[in-house]
Amino acid sequence: MNSIINTLISQASQIPAGQVEKTIALLTEGATIPFISRYRKEVTGGLDEVQISQIKDLLDKFTELEKRKETILHSIEEQGKLTPELKKRIEESWDSTELEDLYLPYKPKRVTRAEIARKKGLEPLAKILMMQNEADPKNRAYAFVQGEVKNTGDALQGACDIIAEWVNENEGARHSVRNSFTHTATITAKVIKGKEEEGAKYKDYFAFSEPLKRASSHRILALRRGEAEGILRVTISPETEPTVERLKNRFVKGQNASSLLVEEAVEDAYKRLLKPSIETEFTHLSKAKADEEAIRVFAENLRQLLLAAPLGQKRVLGIDPGYRTGCKLVCLDSQGNLLHNETIYPHPPQQEKTKAAAKVAHLVETYAIEAIAIGNGTASRETEQFITQIRYDRKVQVFVVSENGASIYSASKIAREEFPTYDVTVRGAISIGRRLMDPLAELVKIDPKSIGVGQYQHDVDQPALKKSLDQTVESCVNLVGVNVNTASKHLLTYISGLGPALAQNIVTYRSENGPFHSRRELLKVPRMGEKAFEQSAGFLRIQGGKNPLDNSAVHPESYVIVEQMAKDLQCSVTDLINDKERKKKLKLENYTNAKVGMPTLLDIMEELDKPGRDPRQAIQVFAFDPTIKTIENLHEGIVLPGIVTNITNFGCFVDIGIKENGLVHISELADRFISDPTQVVSIHQHVKVKVLSVDLVRKRVQLSMKGLSS
Repeated sequence: MNSIINTLISQASQIPAGQVEKTIALLTEGATIPFISRYRKEVTGGLDEVQISQIKDLLDKFTELEKRKETILHSIEEQGKLTPELKKRIEESWDSTELEDLYLPYKPKRVTRAEIARKKGLEPLAKILMMQNEADPKNRAYAFVQGEVKNTGDALQGACDIIAEWVNENEGARHSVRNSFTHTATITAKVIKGKEEEGAKYKDYFAFSEPLKRASSHRILALRRGEAEGILRVTISPETEPTVERLKNRFVKGQNASSLLVEEAVEDAYKRLLKPSIETEFTHLSKAKADEEAIRVFAENLRQLLLAAPLGQKRVLGIDPGYRTGCKLVCLDSQGNLLHNETIYPHPPQQEKTKAAAKVAHLVETYAIEAIAIGNGTASRETEQFITQIRYDRKVQVFVVSENGASIYSASKIAREEFPTYDVTVRGAISIGRRLMDPLAELVKIDPKSIGVGQYQHDVDQPALKKSLDQTVESCVNLVGVNVNTASKHLLTYISGLGPALAQNIVTYRSENGPFHSRRELLKVPRMGEKAFEQSAGFLRIQGGKNPLDNSAVHPESYVIVEQMAKDLQCSVTDLINDKERKKKLKLENYTNAKVGMPTLLDIMEELDKPGRDPRQAIQVFAFDPTIKTIENLHEGIVLPGIVTNITNFGCFVDIGIKENGLVHISELADRFISDPTQVVSIHQHVKVKVLSVDLVRKRVQLSMKGLSS
């Protein structure tokens, strides 16, 4: 069976069967996706994380299907109805829809009209009618008028109910109706009477109709949300007449009275059984497809957010701005530790600008602050203008930082554990400051759904969303790598092969024994076995340790190769790292063996050129247009600087320095056709936009990037 599944995965993924088989073997042994993609390129043939994830997802899917087949076979066998032909068809089927169609006639049923008719003894009459040879079915039905069957009409109706169920359970009939849905289905929405005012935000869908195959994912999710809130009634229907006609052609074989009854039964089967059943299928299918697209967009946005440029280890002043409650200030050292906190009131109603400015300047001088991080929430623009006007004793960079999710973090168990003696406002300001220093390290503490870069994230399949987002976080953390001597438990949790328990053990060991001096020392951590060490070591960095390779992505299993290279060049490993010209003398083919090939050797050489270097881009200072403070300041045609805050499949939202983010529709992103906004923009990208329209009533701003260089 495994070889069949491997073949199916190969066909579905378009990845050669040999690579699929070897990748599955690694996954089965407990290897993680980041580890396989980074350190087992020779085994997999160089598959990347996306391909390995696809193999894993398909493996899970086909394994579940295999279990379902076992359940179905057992159920039919218990009924004594499992023929060799049926068993063969079920065993050879790897399509879930086909499998359920095969099972449908044998599936235990609740009490149906057809089941009631069978108990009345009307199945023989149904078979007579289905033959369509009986010219006088009413006369034939007299023989069945007995017991609960009161008259011939009752008998014929019961027989037709049985025929309708046969039609519904016929594999060919279901396939025919499915085909109609696939090619001609229309999704329609109508407002529920009396809900017009309550559901005003769904006004665009009060009388909506569109071919299902053209309906975009965000529209389907919006329709389903409106339906769930009791505002809209949503239906999916194919072209009825041709669909029913095809069914009649399949089952109606004559032109007598029996044929007319079969024709009525077919119409009833479609209206009462087939259409509702297949509509439910397509409702789930279209929703699943919309979910998949929305989750893909969310995961890509999250990836960009997590990999946002870090300021690095600098001393930072974090500010959570506010009006009446003041601006919360925190001073952080270069490791993100809290040194000092207090509150200033530079804005109305207190308006203590002079006092506040003096306090900020004093803190910058006292704590040798190198950068200031301002949250982008309430009073952000005013706080930024206030901060940039203060004279400091040194050069201080000022950044506006997204504070999405900061309130979630500040009230969380994680925040309470980190800062048990401080309130939520101080914790929020700390989070803002730390986000500037290292967005990845701080954002992993927050549920990704609270970070604010999704599209209908609460409407999609939640387990599928969680799985995708967790994989994204794991991928980003392992791509960057973490300093094992400074990383939090929450950051370490996402490292390949660790998890919550080992992450906590590392932090506990570190606090009891001091910093790690080598990667091998990790093996002293309780429950850190050879397998966990193998999976995690390459992603953990030790700065200033005994071995310079411990601060690189070179895996410990490859240290012997680098040491041999240094030996061959008659120098130390440190010399090899620092001397580019010396490395050029190496002939890499001399270092290949049964396990190590050119992919690994090329990765090693690349890492020796820049050991421990952060793969993320360098951070850039950004400034909004100082003349634009509210939506009332906007007018059509004005060109402004902005920051991309969210990306959907219909465009992107841009912060232009006012409360309302503007929308750049996908058609306005570039002068060429764009099918995916991520082809043009990324989260936190600095862009130039032109205002197309301003709707003051609905507080909406339409923007364009056409003809403007970012």
